[in-house]
Amino acid sequence: MRTVTLYVRPGCHLCDDARAALLRVRVTHPFALEEVDVECDDELLLRYLERIPVVALDGQELFDFFVDEEALRATL
Repeated sequence: MRTVTLYVRPGCHLCDDARAALLRVRVTHPFALEEVDVECDDELLLRYLERIPVVALDGQELFDFFVDEEALRATL
């Protein structure tokens, strides 16, 4: 099963929107969903702070700020 990782931080409304989009896609295109709080790791915070949410599929970054649901479906 493929893994989608969502890099987030608390209180981020764009992160909430991205999570909702991923859950919609997962209904028809199953994948494991991992959520990572970038504030728990200084390296991740520096890497992602200015562009969260970030979505990665099996380690490859696909989207910043928003999820293109059709593109994700096509990639899965």
